[in-house]
Amino acid sequence: MTRLWYLIGLLLIVSGLVHLGVLVLDGGPWDGPVSWRKPFTFGVSFGLSVLSLTWVSQFIRLRRRNVLLGVFAVASVVEVALISVQAWRGVPSHFNMSTDVDSLIARTLAAGGFTLIAIAIFMTISAFRPSHPDTGEPPSTDPGGSLIVQLAGSVGGRLAGSPSMRLAVQAGLGTFLAAMAFGGIMIARGVVEAMTGSQQLAYTVAGSLKPAHAILMHGVLLLPALAWLLSRTHPSEQTRLRVVRLAIWTYITVSAIVSALALFDITIVSPSTASVLCAGAISGLAIGALALGTYLPHIRRRRSVTPR
Repeated sequence: MTRLWYLIGLLLIVSGLVHLGVLVLDGGPWDGPVSWRKPFTFGVSFGLSVLSLTWVSQFIRLRRRNVLLGVFAVASVVEVALISVQAWRGVPSHFNMSTDVDSLIARTLAAGGFTLIAIAIFMTISAFRPSHPDTGEPPSTDPGGSLIVQLAGSVGGRLAGSPSMRLAVQAGLGTFLAAMAFGGIMIARGVVEAMTGSQQLAYTVAGSLKPAHAILMHGVLLLPALAWLLSRTHPSEQTRLRVVRLAIWTYITVSAIVSALALFDITIVSPSTASVLCAGAISGLAIGALALGTYLPHIRRRRSVTPR
């Protein structure tokens, strides 16, 4: 099933990139509730989230791993699909109560958002449960298929891996849950305004928190990716822990600054642009760390066997 979740994540990213192409070719506004930006950003963001949780869940002993990932993947597909449908119809996707169909879609999107929050809560709680000292299983940071098989059938929510990886996963899921919390606040504030007849105000009050939501969204990939990169470069575990702790506090500090600016409605660029920049920077750093962790050992091996 793991390959299926990875495939779904990749397809969501492709869907987002296709809509970016539509935006470039068709034009139209970047900001606002009706824009090709929305299926682009939601497709890429949800795709990365599905890929991230699928990978990170390998380091958590979850009883219903495939069920949780399956629900998260399906909810993500529904969210992106409905947002894309509304973009092609030329109408707002969220908080749109103008017709019965639009109202149903808006309510489905809100319900899907809270489903994602529930899964994030469960996985975060599981990550913070203490490891059982009597399992007899050696810790591992290998993200390969063998670990997937081992952890998929395990019971409970105890975290597997080295101390640095455990810390990175816990912090990553914590920031992901914070992003989901901001998303829930955005949904709740927007729904309240929409139900009282202030639909335009709903987009304003909800949209102001986009940067806070975006910058916290992909820490669940960034921090474990950094820990994995460190494990591939073979420093001591003590060094890994120091670097991971420094990265966590740096990430939290930057995220807190961005979130405070969003909460006080202090903007340099539009919230939509700021959210794309924040999410792009964090996910870009994470992908870079994964790429380095993949190719550096190969480069070292080639250099070690090259005759001098």
